[in-house]
Amino acid sequence: MFKQIFKEIKKYNTIVIARHIGVDPDAMASQIALRDSIKLTFPEKKVLAVGTGSAKFKYIGTLDKLEDINNALLIVTDTPDQKRVDISSFTGFSKMIKIDHHPFIEKFCDIELIEDTKSSASEIIMELIQNTKLLCNQSIAKTLFIGLTSDSNRFLFNSCSPSTFRLVADFLENYSFDMYEIYQQMYARPLKEVRLEGYMAENLEVTKHKVGYIKVTDEIIDKFNVDSASAGNVVNNFNFIEDVYVWATITEDSKNELIRISIRSRGPEINTIAEKYNGGGHKFASGAKVTSFEEAMKLIQDLDNVMKDYLKKIKETEEE
Repeated sequence: MFKQIFKEIKKYNTIVIARHIGVDPDAMASQIALRDSIKLTFPEKKVLAVGTGSAKFKYIGTLDKLEDINNALLIVTDTPDQKRVDISSFTGFSKMIKIDHHPFIEKFCDIELIEDTKSSASEIIMELIQNTKLLCNQSIAKTLFIGLTSDSNRFLFNSCSPSTFRLVADFLENYSFDMYEIYQQMYARPLKEVRLEGYMAENLEVTKHKVGYIKVTDEIIDKFNVDSASAGNVVNNFNFIEDVYVWATITEDSKNELIRISIRSRGPEINTIAEKYNGGGHKFASGAKVTSFEEAMKLIQDLDNVMKDYLKKIKETEEE
């Protein structure tokens, strides 16, 4: 399928690359790196990476404004369903391609490359470059490493396979980017966010069946002088609590009249629960959006029920 995608890229003079709403490093890195690789390979083509940006991820690169287009190719990275694509309109596109690593939700593109065992969309773009005539340079390789490292939480998740490490080793050897410099950019955090994390750890509540959660209200956001995304940014940092298998941050976002929930697991699969609450994602890393804290607590109860069954299975296995 890599060669089929390259054939379509070669065919179109105008290419737009989009990804999901609520941008994260892998989504942004995969689209920017693919844009830059296509432009490096085909300088005469118009290639745009579009969507709402984030000041937090400005070190990854810059995005483009979507212009009036006609007979263009749309490539969507890191997005399993059409409703979550961060683009204003699907008109003007003659063909659409999906490149994604989420579990399948729906088919909405003509060509769909879905590899849900991969660490990241960036890893798939790295493979696309390796297996076609698309060009790469140090800047592109660095961008892809940022996306892969972020979505794998520095290779901690079991989505990283031997091929992931071989791929990274090949890119590091061929393009000689500075990993230390990248980590400094990715993980430098303002003191106010560190203090918020301390508050969250201090006030984490744990259910009967080992689901941890913390409510972060507008009052707390104002107290620590952070934005509503800050709580979700630290969710991975609660990965190694012995007494918690599933954990969630529940953050009020009054500006958008939403409650945003980031969920992680090192036990049961959680994406189906997230999908029930206007969200989705990976088996062990998902997000959801609800309209009230009451609805958020229903989600927590559903997670607790999942954990109840999970702990029961563990006990049964130990007794065999």
